[in-house]
Amino acid sequence: MTREGGMNMNFLRMIWIPVFALVAGCSEDEVSNTGTTDPGHMTITMVDSPADYDAVYIDVIGVEAHQASSDSNSGWISIGSNPGIYDLITLRNGVEAVIADSSLPAGHYTQVRLLLGNSNTVVVDGVEYPLEVPSGSQSGLKLNHQFTIEPNTVYALMLDFDAEKSIVETGNGEYQLKPVIRLVPTQLSGSISGTVLPAESQSTASIVAGLDTISAYADTSSGYFKLMAVPAGTYSLMIVPTVTGYQDTTLDGVTVVAGQDTDVGTIVLSGPQ
Repeated sequence: MTREGGMNMNFLRMIWIPVFALVAGCSEDEVSNTGTTDPGHMTITMVDSPADYDAVYIDVIGVEAHQASSDSNSGWISIGSNPGIYDLITLRNGVEAVIADSSLPAGHYTQVRLLLGNSNTVVVDGVEYPLEVPSGSQSGLKLNHQFTIEPNTVYALMLDFDAEKSIVETGNGEYQLKPVIRLVPTQLSGSISGTVLPAESQSTASIVAGLDTISAYADTSSGYFKLMAVPAGTYSLMIVPTVTGYQDTTLDGVTVVAGQDTDVGTIVLSGPQ
């Protein structure tokens, strides 16, 4: 099987758009009062939370946005996308896939729809299995998210795909995709990065943001980690090693500023004596 998109590094790049170039969202009246029909621009990137799979291949064939002024069946506008098969497991610690990037008519929108093809698979212990998409999602995965596109401005959205929670084993080697996805505007979020040593502790870094837990596996070679799509605010960063003998640790008062990365430096864990 050809692995396009997620396996083609031309589609993977770091993207942080300056906050002054983005619009957090205004009313429809504010858009109409501008007296212009100039379009805005929308960029959607995809990242993944940790998951214990060898690979998770998602076949993205398109991305659409729904206009608030239309009913649920009409008003879907295609966003220029980068179709291909993306391995979610590679989209970690600051690596993102740009799945949509194009102009979009100014106005208010209520949903984003992710259109998937038929080549979704998961690799478990070296064996690749088909990843069934429920019949109700064949028309696309509809993600509720209210946003406004202003003329001549950029709206950047990060789609955090939680592969661990999204894949359900139904038995007899069959797996089903029930997507659990966070949508976070880039202009309202930042990131937290650092290094956990020793790297062989195989640690997980995580914070709790409202009802969501945002986490990342520290790289097993370097110990580097990066939590993406973190809403601006102050958090307690928890470092939990998976190798027996190393001690948990928590860093309080970690502040995240929209559009910026908070580097907490090197965290050295106490280990076996």
